[in-house]
Amino acid sequence: MLSFPDTPPLTRSIPHAPRTGRALRDINTHRFDGGDVSFIAVCGILVFFMVPGVAFLYSGLSRRKSALSLVWAVAASNAVVIFQWWFWGYSLAFSSTATNGFIGNLRSFALRKVLGDPSPGSPLIPELLYSFYQMEFACVTVAILMGALADRGRVFPAMVFTFIWMTVVYCPIACWAWSTNGWAFKWGVLDYAGGGPVEIASGISGLAYSWVLGRRSERELRNFRPHNVSIVSLGTFILWFGWLGFNGGSAFGANLRAIMAIWNSMIAGAMSGIVWSLLDFRIERKWSMVGFCSGTIAGLVVATPASGYVPQWAALVLGIIVGAVSNYSTKLKYSLRIDDALDLCAEHAIGGMVGLLGNGLFADSAIIALDGVNTSANGGWLNRNWKQLYIQFAYVCACTAYSFVVTALIARGLDLVPGLHLRATPEEEGMGMDDAEIGEFASDYIEVRRDYLDWTPGPGAGTGTYRGKSDSDSDSPTAAGDRHGVPDIEIAHAQDERVPMQRLDSIHANGNGVNGNGVNGNGSLPAISEKS
Repeated sequence: MLSFPDTPPLTRSIPHAPRTGRALRDINTHRFDGGDVSFIAVCGILVFFMVPGVAFLYSGLSRRKSALSLVWAVAASNAVVIFQWWFWGYSLAFSSTATNGFIGNLRSFALRKVLGDPSPGSPLIPELLYSFYQMEFACVTVAILMGALADRGRVFPAMVFTFIWMTVVYCPIACWAWSTNGWAFKWGVLDYAGGGPVEIASGISGLAYSWVLGRRSERELRNFRPHNVSIVSLGTFILWFGWLGFNGGSAFGANLRAIMAIWNSMIAGAMSGIVWSLLDFRIERKWSMVGFCSGTIAGLVVATPASGYVPQWAALVLGIIVGAVSNYSTKLKYSLRIDDALDLCAEHAIGGMVGLLGNGLFADSAIIALDGVNTSANGGWLNRNWKQLYIQFAYVCACTAYSFVVTALIARGLDLVPGLHLRATPEEEGMGMDDAEIGEFASDYIEVRRDYLDWTPGPGAGTGTYRGKSDSDSDSPTAAGDRHGVPDIEIAHAQDERVPMQRLDSIHANGNGVNGNGVNGNGSLPAISEKS
């Protein structure tokens, strides 16, 4: 049997390596394990699969009339990020020759000189593969941020915003945490898979973008519910699947640390989903599927910075904590008076903060050393490294402040540019962003209007006759309660006693807008009898 003792595994199958010039000769000076390379390549593809997961999640959570616009925004922003990362994003985040500690230079502009050298993140994989894997992290981060557009944001200005935001927000924070010359990296911050660059940056930036956009109209806030919970569930489980590559691959090799990160992600996600569901059940006496999905995502978020640092029992503790903390944090938007429609701050930013602070307490050097590379790393309080907690806290504060201030400045400045105003007009919001901006619909069909807010008592209220609402009608009561779902009937009864409860019951009971006397209401279709 022939053997090739002097040839690295990745080049044995290349019959004409000498003809490919200097690039492959440079690869020949480094040996990479084929298993490690294959594992990270597959993990990168799994991370890419999270992008349609975010799109489905956001589409299901939004109103029906704006569901497709969020899918388009996530898909288009993914394309913008791919170009930006190739163009100069990777160089600004991971250039090895920049020493300022804040942002990289253009040494690797258009991925020049990025091929077979050991990566900045780990000597186990080549830099070309590392640049692809990190690009997918950036794509997911911006996909999360696109949730701030819900029901009112214009998509084209958001794409311009994406390129600028990637350059001046994401790339610097990624440089802080993961570049070998970043100030946070040198200071000893423990951020495994992106508590700062991914979770805090997307959640806090989404909050800032929502603040600049302003609140949705009261009409759009009435009776707001996710339009398709099945799609929400599908998106959540796609995310969970891809997240295993997100956290597992951040060990940058097929090793025990990667398996530990996968285990911790599973435990944290499961426990957080259970806790969130229990908290919602305590108030609503219903087992909310949206609540379970929200809790699961919060648990996966807390595992992002922590899963490669903490033991399994700590992942369980962090999952329980973040399930409760993120659940109650959904009330922050009311205190701040910012319409964070999809709770980016409560789930992603707060979850990332809990995970980073958890590293200060629970990080264990024995877990870190499982990759066979970081064998001398310090842990947190478990290893009597008491200063780690304040290092983590300072890093959280820096990421939070920088993300909010710079994002708000970018959004405000872009909004002043003619033709790039971020928010749609009131008429377009009423029409729906799908019709106004996309021209296509997530569900293109004739809809029977079954929302009781579309019905008001007419002159014949005593005889059970309904008419369509006119401009002169007074506003109907708010139908939906807050996050925890105050029953519609109670609110309607408290705010507008002129709508008889039995009449609402008859509408809901029939479902198609036909009251108990057989009279069609506004928006209902005429009855169709079966052919004999």
